[in-house]
Amino acid sequence: MSWILGALIFWIAAWTINQWLSVQTIKNNALQQTVNILIPVLFGAALLVLWEGVCRGFNIPTVLLPPPSMIWARISSSTDILWADFRQTYLKAVIAGFVMGCGSGFVAAIIVDRIPFLRKGLLPIGNLVAALPIVGMAPIMVMWFGFDWESKAAVVVIMTFFPMLVNTVAGLAASGHIERDLMHTYGSSYWQTLFKLRLPAAMPFIFNALKINSTLALIGAIVAEFFGTPIVGMGFRISTEVGRMNVDMVWAEIFIAALAGSLSYGLLALLERAVTFWHPSYRKR
Repeated sequence: MSWILGALIFWIAAWTINQWLSVQTIKNNALQQTVNILIPVLFGAALLVLWEGVCRGFNIPTVLLPPPSMIWARISSSTDILWADFRQTYLKAVIAGFVMGCGSGFVAAIIVDRIPFLRKGLLPIGNLVAALPIVGMAPIMVMWFGFDWESKAAVVVIMTFFPMLVNTVAGLAASGHIERDLMHTYGSSYWQTLFKLRLPAAMPFIFNALKINSTLALIGAIVAEFFGTPIVGMGFRISTEVGRMNVDMVWAEIFIAALAGSLSYGLLALLERAVTFWHPSYRKR
């Protein structure tokens, strides 16, 4: 019971500190940014300590739920395997599929915006394809493109294309009629209006699609590896180690995937803030 009691004390202390930090008014920007980082870090540490305490205090079988210390030990002792899986799944399949899917979706949105009848023809098809289950598309892509990372990149392209298409089309329509009429009064062409008015106004929508796709791409690549892959990859490792009852290795792969997805999302959020600094949500109150 000492594990559970210690975990609860740490949880209550972290909760109290976070509650106090969240209501403080700090005028120093650097200090405020430090506090903004400290709050989620402290909250995450409290969750890990509570997880460790519950697993050890109640003697939960490691097959059901290993404690974080056991998962970290597996990560430390299997860095070569984890790196090979990360390189196969993320650096090859996810990045390639993400770039191709988002890029082609963006170009298709420009074409749809330029040719009105495609909006009524392509967008309904896009909604239909976006609703297709990944477990149905992944085996087909494996048969078409083989067992290596190319088939997983194809699944990622399918998953990321239509969110980018739909969000970009919505973003291009976000600019007001007054601004468009003003550009028309100045004699601006379609492309001048697009690059100087409509695309800047669409950037919040585009970055929303990019952030959503950053997680969808990783999920799609991992699930696609369940249906055929070389003996390397995060999805392959998860499915194999589950069969061997090596649950700590499964959680290690889950941790690497979650870390990669979170970092991707965070980098895109920072880039969004730099590009859309003019947006009202970033103004200081």
